Amino acid sequence: MPEATKTLIETGNTSLGIELGSTRIKAVLIGPTHEILASGSHSWESEMIDGLWSYSLPAVLHGIQNAYADLVAQIETRYGITPTRYASLGISAMMHGYLAFDEEGQQLLPFRTWRNTNTGRAAQELIDTFGFNIPLRWSIAHLHQAVIDEEPHVERIASITTLAGWVHQRLTGERVLGIGDASGMFPIDSTSGDYDATMIAAYDALVVERQLPWSVKNLLPKVLSAGTPAGSLTPEGALLLDPTGHLQAGIPMCPPEGDAGTGMVATNSVAQRSGNISCGTSVFLMVVLEKALDNLHTEIDMVTTPDGSPVAMVHSNNGASEIDAWVAMFVEFVKLMGHELSVPEVYDLLYRNALTGEADGGGLLAYNTLSGEPILEIDQAVPLFAHEAQARFTLANAIRAQLMSIFAPVRVGMDILKAEGVELDLLFAHGGLFKTPGVAQKILADALGISVSVAETAGEGGAWGIAVLGRYLIAKAEGETLPEYLNTQVFAETKARVIAAEAEDCTAYDRFLARYLAALPAVQAASEAL
Repeated sequence: MPEATKTLIETGNTSLGIELGSTRIKAVLIGPTHEILASGSHSWESEMIDGLWSYSLPAVLHGIQNAYADLVAQIETRYGITPTRYASLGISAMMHGYLAFDEEGQQLLPFRTWRNTNTGRAAQELIDTFGFNIPLRWSIAHLHQAVIDEEPHVERIASITTLAGWVHQRLTGERVLGIGDASGMFPIDSTSGDYDATMIAAYDALVVERQLPWSVKNLLPKVLSAGTPAGSLTPEGALLLDPTGHLQAGIPMCPPEGDAGTGMVATNSVAQRSGNISCGTSVFLMVVLEKALDNLHTEIDMVTTPDGSPVAMVHSNNGASEIDAWVAMFVEFVKLMGHELSVPEVYDLLYRNALTGEADGGGLLAYNTLSGEPILEIDQAVPLFAHEAQARFTLANAIRAQLMSIFAPVRVGMDILKAEGVELDLLFAHGGLFKTPGVAQKILADALGISVSVAETAGEGGAWGIAVLGRYLIAKAEGETLPEYLNTQVFAETKARVIAAEAEDCTAYDRFLARYLAALPAVQAASEAL
């Protein structure tokens, strides 16, 4: 097997996927049967600039170089060779946000990420104009807020894009975007596979009196569906990714995608009537629809799969960051005790113990709200842990309450979808939260009242998903649709564990949720006080 893998790498019969997540940039190399051959990573954190969450673009480039170098080092250690070429390459990243550039390609202001919630007035104006939900984090909301605020850079904008789109452009010279990522910039018409022409016209009419020197359509990247060629790695791009000079140019690249789309791919949930949930720094729950929802719901985003099907997305700004901080305290405690346990071992111990706690959290309340949570109508927030005097304050209940809180906002959104007649028999889950087998999966099943499936690839998430989309770029010549390709070529023999919701524990979660929602004013008050 090592010799066979070495031959695959030497001949370039592999696909590379790189995804820029909120706290980690990951590079994954897969073979022709989609197995992971090697991976590399780089940790990073967002920073607050002028009151807004951001990442610097030099940090982006440094991060992808480090993640790629880590991957190469692993390959050299395992197989004794240095890779120079790949059959395909794909870039994925956090969706939404605001990256604006002038005619020369110079960045006009710091990157405003999805995490910022300062776009309320703009989003509401756009919702009223389009009759379509525009979330606070969407690129068009950020652009329009800058227009409303008459920010000086607005007159000089020549293009806007997402993080994945910018990295892809640096590597290929092509200003394009996968349709899933594009659907978080501006509403998409799934029939045409492009930005909604009626809404483009409506936006231009909305701002006509401002006499802006651009039309919004000209600012946006070109939309491409999965399997469409999106350029190739240029010599400059190869050197940017691999400053050692070993990487060769000319590698075909698939359309850059957002983390929501790669999450759908990683869980085989791009077919209609399927659903998936991705849990990391934020939480995405997505249901692929047969048609758009009949009614407007500002809590539900309408985006698309990487091949253009409409998707109802429930997005929570806050995911696992708060529980990660709790676990970090226990890692520190283990060291103070003079013991040697790896970080994953501490996670496993705490998570498994959480299942011994009470199914309603024992009266404990946890809020993982490091930032505002639009679906709960909270503009600003701080994390909060609280309980009544008679609550059962145990370690198991405390960690269980933290896990339960991660799924509370998406449960609110799922209740809205159920009221619209949307039903799911099975939800596919992925992301680091599910690496400890059966724990978060069990709590999620009871929170939503839906059976939850976690596959072997669940912990790999979007980096593996974009590598698979890179492989599909090559395979599409055979004529398969993306759902067909995933079913027959990628997931045909994948093992998965399914946990069904239990009625008694679902009722217990309902009790927790009722307390959680009733005490939300305390979160708002704490935010204002602090």
